[in-house]
Amino acid sequence: MAVTRNVISVLMVSVLVMPIVGCGGLVVENSSAPDQPSANQPSVNQSVEPTRLSDGKYPIQQATYDDIDGTYTVILLNTAAGESSIFQTTNLPMARLTEEEIQAGETSYLQMQQGQPSLHLTEDFRIDYVHNVTEEQVNPQTGEPEIVVVQQERSFWTPFAGALAGQAIGNLLFTPQYYFPPVYRPGVVLTGYGSYGRTYDQAARQYQTRYNAPPTEVRNRQFRSTGRLRRSPTATQVSPRNPQRTQTNRPSGSGYGSTDLRRNNPSNVRRRQPGSGFGSSGVRRRSRRR
Repeated sequence: MAVTRNVISVLMVSVLVMPIVGCGGLVVENSSAPDQPSANQPSVNQSVEPTRLSDGKYPIQQATYDDIDGTYTVILLNTAAGESSIFQTTNLPMARLTEEEIQAGETSYLQMQQGQPSLHLTEDFRIDYVHNVTEEQVNPQTGEPEIVVVQQERSFWTPFAGALAGQAIGNLLFTPQYYFPPVYRPGVVLTGYGSYGRTYDQAARQYQTRYNAPPTEVRNRQFRSTGRLRRSPTATQVSPRNPQRTQTNRPSGSGYGSTDLRRNNPSNVRRRQPGSGFGSSGVRRRSRRR
């Protein structure tokens, strides 16, 4: 009987210990902190999930580019039933329409081929450009500096405007390439491009070499990957109000092939709006705007 009781006791202890060990294993696994991206790690490969779209050619009604993360939002026509007419993606290659397409009356379109999208645009197609004005502020809650979006400005970007654009890259103009817009300047229509490349990374490196700084979307992605980028709840929006376009015989300096300048309307001068940032108390240090 004593032996039987000892065996029963051992079995009971084993049954009680097993779930405790199992639970302990789960706690250790769940308490493991997720891998954090390194501040020195480039963020050029980060991208939003593109909208699902069947292969085909879709006329474009409107296209918008947001430099907060390089997202393109394209409004399409003639999409299939059940598919959204609003297409969103990042890292979107572009090409200019060929002369044959223009003579055939082709308009700007988005091509989806084997799941890979590309924009094919006329020379005068204007992409709505959303620029995010950022500045460094000290978070009054943590005392740590961070980059805050304090204002959004809207302009236009015509990647293939101007004869110089074609002279710069020749026949590559008609093959989908990755483009970055020129450096943003308030009140100026962005014409031409800041850099281009067969791959996204190649275009980013070319931009870095030319301007000695990363493209705006790459910089913002890096800030987001480290958790330093925030959007202020008091951020304002400024939209263009039909400013005058001035023709010039020389590039404006905003990009390859740029020939047009758009002056800022005096009534549209951006003004700093009072805001609390992350709370109305605490010291807030203002640094340079980007």
